[in-house]
Amino acid sequence: MNKLNGLKIILATPRGFCAGVERAVGILQKAIDAFDSPVYVKHEVVHNKHIIADFKKKGVKFIEDIDLVPDNSILIYSAHGVSKSVKEAAKLKNLKIFDATCPLVTKVHIEVHKHAKNGTDVILIGHSGHPEIEGTMGQYDSQKGRIHLVESEGDVEKLETNNDDIAYVTQTTLSMDDTRKIIDCLTKKYPDIKSPAKDDICYATQNRQDAVNSIIKYCDFLVVIGSKNSSNSKRLAELGMKNDIPSILIDDKNDLDINLLRDKKVVGVTAGASAPEIIFTDVLDYLTNLGAVIENFDNEDRLENITFSLPKELREL
Repeated sequence: MNKLNGLKIILATPRGFCAGVERAVGILQKAIDAFDSPVYVKHEVVHNKHIIADFKKKGVKFIEDIDLVPDNSILIYSAHGVSKSVKEAAKLKNLKIFDATCPLVTKVHIEVHKHAKNGTDVILIGHSGHPEIEGTMGQYDSQKGRIHLVESEGDVEKLETNNDDIAYVTQTTLSMDDTRKIIDCLTKKYPDIKSPAKDDICYATQNRQDAVNSIIKYCDFLVVIGSKNSSNSKRLAELGMKNDIPSILIDDKNDLDINLLRDKKVVGVTAGASAPEIIFTDVLDYLTNLGAVIENFDNEDRLENITFSLPKELREL
């Protein structure tokens, strides 16, 4: 007897892989195909346990300490980016580098370089310990200014700087809602603070949150597919909770406790920007085989058509 008869499923669109993840995964796969020697990656290429497990089976070695990479080896920088010191260490080891940094993260790095060159203090809005933050903080090199990390309005209130020239940038995997209050606090404390020429928020992060917002009012439960260390996936689950909708973040169907869905009528399902489509489909098949029914929800106008090309050297191999 099917256990979820009568349960309706609404799918958020867009969901799953973004252009930056597609590019990073494509770069790593192309490098594996092109070279016989082991391929090393600084940090996880993207934050998804299934993708990482699959690449490990193919012989990829994920490292945090660049000293663990033998001289003259192949090294790929993850989609989250790396610091200038990592790049300098890689040069000393004569490594063949393929940079899988998301172009939107690179955009923020360029802004930080510009501000450092001008001696401008930079305030970075983001989560301490995230590899994107480590990479962005590590871009700043100035004799005059400093870079500061803030995670909350309280951090802004405690912030001290003697520099009258101040700018802010943000971690790309936060949403406009995540950063709005902090930015308001910054502009109140520093009325002349410089903002990015364009918002640093990743289009995919914002689009996936907008997609959840568009369906959440119809749901009484939200399932987010993505890994626990995926910032944008965690934000999607938090978005459901902020709307008083019980929400769970799962890597795959094995993490899904069906008992949580027994008394629900409509369940929203989405996937973070680094969650593979095959895992999303597997979860849907699991639910429909138990009797759940997918409801049509007209949000096709939210489909994405953004792509990022592979590095020229890899394209020509």
